[in-house]
Amino acid sequence: MKNLTDSLKQKLTSKYTVSDTPQTTPRSTDINVLLNRVKSDKKQEIKKKFYFSAAASTGLILFGLVIFS
Repeated sequence: MKNLTDSLKQKLTSKYTVSDTPQTTPRSTDINVLLNRVKSDKKQEIKKKFYFSAAASTGLILFGLVIFS
């Protein structure tokens, strides 16, 4: 019975205690992954600019047709 309560108490308190061992893992970065991400971000930004300018010019044309017709 004592082992059961001790293990239960330890499980419950382990959530709220901070362990002394640092859990940082060394991280490595692949330059190709970063370059590919930059390229894809540029492509997405160009697409967004194109869609915005197409929508704006369509809006201006429709506005002009409604007003001057």
